[in-house]
Amino acid sequence: MILVQDKVVMEKPRKFPLLLRMVVLLLSMVSGVYIFSICMEPMTYFRSSDLLRTRMVLNSCPNTKIHSSEIPYIHFPSPRNYSRQECACNPVRLFAIISMQRSGSGWFETLLNSHENVSSNGEIFGARDRRVNISAIYNILDQVYNLDWYSSSSKNECSAAVGFKWMLNQGLTEYHEGIAKYFRKRGVHAIYLFRRNHLRRMISLLANAYDKETKPLNGTHKSHVYSPREAHVLARYKPSLNATRLVRELMKAEQKTARALEYFKSSRSIVVYYEDIVRNRTKLIEVLDFLKLPHRKLRSNQVKIHTGSLLTQIENAADVERALKGTTYERYLHSDYQ
Repeated sequence: MILVQDKVVMEKPRKFPLLLRMVVLLLSMVSGVYIFSICMEPMTYFRSSDLLRTRMVLNSCPNTKIHSSEIPYIHFPSPRNYSRQECACNPVRLFAIISMQRSGSGWFETLLNSHENVSSNGEIFGARDRRVNISAIYNILDQVYNLDWYSSSSKNECSAAVGFKWMLNQGLTEYHEGIAKYFRKRGVHAIYLFRRNHLRRMISLLANAYDKETKPLNGTHKSHVYSPREAHVLARYKPSLNATRLVRELMKAEQKTARALEYFKSSRSIVVYYEDIVRNRTKLIEVLDFLKLPHRKLRSNQVKIHTGSLLTQIENAADVERALKGTTYERYLHSDYQ
């Protein structure tokens, strides 16, 4: 509209070229699809139908009493190749044992698996092809938590808690954001198992590497042993530690543990220390309570390899003692269990 000498002249609306209008429309559509994909991305693996199915099963199982606060943490899996039969109304809780090599996780897992209602399936992400990307990890997790993963530890239809061991260097750190999201959405229970004494873990790592190379037990490498004789043979080796780098390596181990605790703080979790279980087996009751499992006496046939004073297990003990003297890590030499 233009005002010319008290006259109003109406201009015709300008017409944008057809090509420009098409470009604007196309950009709008692409933006809409992108925003939609961002909002819906978690739904590929975290369907709200899971919670709906849980409520439907609970309605059809009048004898199954679950507090409303626990509903996000229970599941009623439908395995592809078998039926849960009489255990169909028994809820299943999902867990992952988060740990580092030579932290006692193998022993801890055998203790859990001695419970008739627990299926812990070992280090399933030890194979690299199972953790090439986050989609591959999700696929494996879905199989395990749907009771479709078969191992010698599987209790199948009557499992009340199903999980596995997951080492920090098996994709857990690399894809921690996507894994934390999965844990949170599916109500996975994170069981942290670490050593308080990182120096003792370091000795175990070096000894295990030596055994893997030399195979003193009849030409066989064994990460875990089941007889005092085998433990005695493996305990003969005393590794020599790099005293110059020792403090730096212990600091890195502590930082790695702290980061792991931070990664999954949004999940329901419990922190367990190997030394605490060695001293007091009743600590295992806390884990059973965490998973809402009936109390049982848990057993393992594994035999501890390294026992006694820590310094007697190191070849260059005097160098190690000098390197740690006056540092925060000197406590590892003296605050130890027998």
